[in-house]
Amino acid sequence: MNRAVMRRALWESRHLRRRGRGYSRSADACNDVVDVYPKMPPFDYTAPPYTGPTAAEILTKRKEFLSPSMFYFYEKPVNVVHGKMQYLFDENGRRYLDAFGGIATVSCGHCHPDVVKAIVNQTETLQHSTVLYLNHAITDFAEALASKLPSDLKVVFFTNSGTEANELAMMMARLYTGCHDIVSLRNAYHGNASGTMGATAQCNWKFNVVQSGVHHAINPDPYRGLFGSDGEKYAKDVEDLIQFGTSGQVAAFMSEAIQGVGGIVELASGYLPAVYSSIRKAGGLCIADEVQSGFGRTGSHFWGFENQGVVPDIVTMAKGIGNGIPVGAVVTTPKIAEVLTRRSYFNTFGGNPVCTAAGHAVLRVIERENLQENAHVVGSYLKERLNALKDKHEIIGDVRGRGLMLGVELVTDRESKTPAKVEILQVMDQMKEMGVLIGKGGFYGNVFRITPPLCFSLQDADFLVDVMDYAMAKL
Repeated sequence: MNRAVMRRALWESRHLRRRGRGYSRSADACNDVVDVYPKMPPFDYTAPPYTGPTAAEILTKRKEFLSPSMFYFYEKPVNVVHGKMQYLFDENGRRYLDAFGGIATVSCGHCHPDVVKAIVNQTETLQHSTVLYLNHAITDFAEALASKLPSDLKVVFFTNSGTEANELAMMMARLYTGCHDIVSLRNAYHGNASGTMGATAQCNWKFNVVQSGVHHAINPDPYRGLFGSDGEKYAKDVEDLIQFGTSGQVAAFMSEAIQGVGGIVELASGYLPAVYSSIRKAGGLCIADEVQSGFGRTGSHFWGFENQGVVPDIVTMAKGIGNGIPVGAVVTTPKIAEVLTRRSYFNTFGGNPVCTAAGHAVLRVIERENLQENAHVVGSYLKERLNALKDKHEIIGDVRGRGLMLGVELVTDRESKTPAKVEILQVMDQMKEMGVLIGKGGFYGNVFRITPPLCFSLQDADFLVDVMDYAMAKL
């Protein structure tokens, strides 16, 4: 992006921050001490009155009727009843800045009018039929989606989620190559079905069920990894896995460009080109999991894998593709796509007209409102401010990611990198009380995951950092 534009944006945001902060005197007025409280940016919208069940009533029913595996954030969970763009509202009409975006899912903004209109119009016309009949919604969206991908990646198969997309991608790779072995990364998360659970490599998300044929390579983690930021040294481990852990031939290598659930870990520079080369020499395909990093979220590129200059053979996506509507997709080449014609393969809801109409509307909004560029400008500024916060607070061990997919890792000691598991909960709860909802992840649960709607503004970024600063100062 033009550096002059970036400098101007940074200056304007700092100027607005100085003018927009709220000031309130502390109780110690005799010493003339001034305590600075972060002030939420103005937003010309009021949520309609809510008349439904209270948070306490919902929690009671949830404990009785929903799976006990379902957990929630905060000591007092928020009853979210309304959303508008980058903001959420609770049962009392209180506004919160959404810095998590429904786990990197809300791309255009909550209840974006264009997306809502597309959903309503399609629902009133045809809610569901089947892909056994013709309907233009699925083909129009597939064509638009294929136009955003490089090379010969132009054949789309729609699913309902990222887990389904990754399951299908793994099966296609195994069918196409005739091999079973798949290489994944330690710390990866690819889903919670049988195949994807095998590719996932965190014990927190794995049950003791049969998971065969997946080898987990050393994670190219620049912060905690064995070789720091040297991507090519990590890539050597994949060669070793192929030579010593397989027959010498593999089905695929699967990875996220930035590990989301794993704590916003961006793969070491130069890693993917070296690994893709090794995998292809072993007859395998390269699968890019873009469930969280796709659709302009990284700012600099539309897809996360583009940041390392590679072109995969199969791309999987979900989350931001539908702005909250359940839809996922697998995109591959015509040659690889042929493997599914060997038998009958079908998905009842994949390609549903309402979901594909919503996805197409999302794509149009991202392009028309320049949300990828906004993710780059605001994300770069936010990362700069978070790094400045790191200089101020010893508890911040690392700031990482790109665009509006950022991570802040908290540690009790920077040398030993001891995870600050308790402290992050305290900061998170304090931030919620001041009006910011933020995500949490990483293997140790000590990383803030910042994945807001892509309409996030510079003023929102300032408010987020000011609130985090205030909360950390209270530890």
